[in-house]
Amino acid sequence: MTITEVSEKLGIPQDTLRYYERIGLIPRVNRNKNGIRDYTEEDCKWVEFIKCMRSAGLPIEILIEYVALFQQGDETIEARKELFIEQRKQLITRIEDMKKTLERLDYKIAVYEQAIVKKEKELRRPEH
Repeated sequence: MTITEVSEKLGIPQDTLRYYERIGLIPRVNRNKNGIRDYTEEDCKWVEFIKCMRSAGLPIEILIEYVALFQQGDETIEARKELFIEQRKQLITRIEDMKKTLERLDYKIAVYEQAIVKKEKELRRPEH
């Protein structure tokens, strides 16, 4: 697949795909005889993985470290696992913080809804 096709398929700008490759966030993509990137299904899986991890808030530096460890082979399995365990803990904390924020927003919305209902009742009352 060309970079254009991958960009459209996965909803990631071409510049972002180039950047990810340049900084080692995805393994090097092979090029065809004309020097154009030729993404395989495996390359696309890497891009999808990185997109998923980034959308969850994992830092680029951590993901670069993961890719580097992955490329070193099976002797880094434990290190990769530990990396993900730590990131999972941090993600759980962020989710808990987001839940608290959501509860606070829900409360504020309810307060405003009550204020609107009160104002509407006042507007309906006949004046003497």
